[in-house]
Amino acid sequence: MNQRELWERYRQYLCAAPGIGLQVDISRMMFDEGYLERMAGPMDRALAAMEELEGGAKANVDEDRMVGHYWLRAPELAPNDAIRGDIEKTVAAVREFAGQVHTGAVAPQRGDGFYILLVIGIGGSALGPQLVCDALGQDDDPLIVRFIDNTDPDGIDRVIEELDEELPQTLTVVTSKSGETRESRNAMLEVAAAYQRVGLSFAKHAVAVTCEGSALHQQAVGDQWLHTFPMWDWVGGRTSVLSAAGLLPAALQGIDIDAMLAGARQCDIVTREKNLLRNPAALLSLMWHYSGDGRGVRDMVVLPYRDRLALLGRYLQQLVMESIGKEHSRAGETVHQGLTVYGNKGTTDQHAYLQQLRDGRDDFFVTFINVRHDRDGQSIRVEEDVTTGDYLNAFWQGTRTALCDKGRESISITLDELNARTLGALIALFERTVGLYAELINVNAYDQPGVEAGKKAAGAVLDLQRRVLAHLRDDPKSSRTVEEIVAAIGEPDAVEAVYQILEHAAANPNHGVRRTAGTEPFDARYGMT
Repeated sequence: MNQRELWERYRQYLCAAPGIGLQVDISRMMFDEGYLERMAGPMDRALAAMEELEGGAKANVDEDRMVGHYWLRAPELAPNDAIRGDIEKTVAAVREFAGQVHTGAVAPQRGDGFYILLVIGIGGSALGPQLVCDALGQDDDPLIVRFIDNTDPDGIDRVIEELDEELPQTLTVVTSKSGETRESRNAMLEVAAAYQRVGLSFAKHAVAVTCEGSALHQQAVGDQWLHTFPMWDWVGGRTSVLSAAGLLPAALQGIDIDAMLAGARQCDIVTREKNLLRNPAALLSLMWHYSGDGRGVRDMVVLPYRDRLALLGRYLQQLVMESIGKEHSRAGETVHQGLTVYGNKGTTDQHAYLQQLRDGRDDFFVTFINVRHDRDGQSIRVEEDVTTGDYLNAFWQGTRTALCDKGRESISITLDELNARTLGALIALFERTVGLYAELINVNAYDQPGVEAGKKAAGAVLDLQRRVLAHLRDDPKSSRTVEEIVAAIGEPDAVEAVYQILEHAAANPNHGVRRTAGTEPFDARYGMT
């Protein structure tokens, strides 16, 4: 197409939502003129299914529960007064607690106030809050935020060492829906031990975000933590950023959570629109379907042209891939659905993998995120009539054009500016898009059997480790090969797992495992020190 034809296509397919400061441009996705009309019926059914979801249908049939993250920003839509009241009370409690921390009414065991916030969580309990923190944080925030989002000992040590003498003024929020997520529980125990080493009570510095009655809730109440905030079984981790899991860290950081909720609520209204050309989520989901032929055969490369949105790709990886990556359809058919997401930021990636995007494998589509407003105040000129923000805008346009010239497709999402309201709208936009796309391909977006399978497999490895260590302790002076050990414990098929267990144990002082090298790695012998 020539430039005039592309301009006309842009005018035809630009979906502007000025009420939320957002536009979606699908003009560089080269679907034919009849595609949207052919997909009108399936999209009508998808919109109807979303309406049922918001009305309280049990969308997560595996766990027999409702899916209600849309109620978090519009409690009046909740299916009963109890849920509505819980949401409203929780948001009010978040505001109140954050205010008490900021004024010093809630203070640490030693000192007059908290000025560091440590958030412990994993998956949706960390990725959403991290995105919000990085996107909206300012130099004058009342609390500086740190995260522990893994069970990596070295990573935990790095964060604790960074806190150093500031640990007494650190407020720790532990987020775990069940209270039994091992990564979060492990990090909590490590951090509690760090407080103890400096003579402090962890309970006097801790807040829990969890389901009522969970193991974490019982511990927080029993040990008299500073506060507990609820999570609900009808909110999945990957859609929990606008629950207390995300609102509490944001409010403590000083972010306008009411504006975030308002932006999401307004986006929900826009994305219920039946006219597809006026519904940005419907258009996005249709483009995912078009590009991947309804099977996700193309990857989505997320390129936000703003440093503050560098974590958006990681956030969307979980939201999209955990929701869409399913082995079976709702009808039980084997479908192996998925949509791979990766990306970093522009223009950084123009110096990283743009070469392949333009000239290599044509197995992707790009989603650009563009922000029109550069910064508060004037910018200097780096060239005649050109600022750094002008360069960023030019690189976005240039990359889009360079890809289009080679037949590579892209979507552009433009925000008027980046603030709490537009970020809330952007989050809501992708949440709705995922829900609609899942309906189009007939998978359940709200379960995650693969994740649960991984947890069970990890549990089996740890059970096996306990048996191996018990066997070595039975005769601590002996040393045995891995083959001898698996034979002795009656697990000959687990030889590789046992080998990995022993190699890891011998590399660390925790269990007292001794390794004597052989001529080959697999000839090593293991005993106790």
